[in-house]
Amino acid sequence: MQRLVIIPTYNEKENIEAIISAVMNLPLDFNVLIIDDGSPDGTASIVKTLMAGKYKDRLFLVERAGKQGLGTAYIAGFKWAIEHKADFVFEMDADFSHNPQDLLKLYDACANEGADLAIGSRYVTGVNVVNWPMGRVLMSYFASKYVRTVLGVNIHDTTAGFVCYKRHLLETIELDKIRFKGYAFQIEMKFTASKCGAKIIEVPIIFVNRVLGTSKMSGGIFSEALLGVIRLKISSWFRKYPKL
Repeated sequence: MQRLVIIPTYNEKENIEAIISAVMNLPLDFNVLIIDDGSPDGTASIVKTLMAGKYKDRLFLVERAGKQGLGTAYIAGFKWAIEHKADFVFEMDADFSHNPQDLLKLYDACANEGADLAIGSRYVTGVNVVNWPMGRVLMSYFASKYVRTVLGVNIHDTTAGFVCYKRHLLETIELDKIRFKGYAFQIEMKFTASKCGAKIIEVPIIFVNRVLGTSKMSGGIFSEALLGVIRLKISSWFRKYPKL
């Protein structure tokens, strides 16, 4: 298995079939792993139907009981990817805020430009966000600035959720030591990758706010990120990170 796209879901029945089809129809072959946290709207049932039909052997599903957090969903997906020997492992939202075509650019950065981690970046060339309220744009932009300053990482979009990892980086990162479950998970993974000596490339993307379904973002998630950054920095002073 060369390329695996991990998509966590909770109540994404409006989007799930369309996003899977968009990924499957790209000019390169991508496999898709859905991590569903017990969606009561039947998201997993739609995935199972697709698995039994036209996407057999390329679409996979892990079902979990209840909402356990974005971070734990991705950690479960990363472990699945390592077990099944996926060479390039992608994170992606189900709601089309990430353009499936940009998977090709992230893959190219890792496969041909030498990146261990490629980040689909909203902020590396300015602010490339569509249909967000101005308050949320400013909060996200300055949160990334804050994280970059406190942690001392040369990453413009530290909270990005559209990325590609090479498997050897995921194997190097001690996944069981990743602590954050919400928004701060994205920050912790990038910071840990940096501490492990990963080559990180930011690929400019345009982020488009979801049209269908309900956003899972909340003020509490942002609070976790802002306070968690300080804890992350302090704990890094006492931790030895494995190197690539």
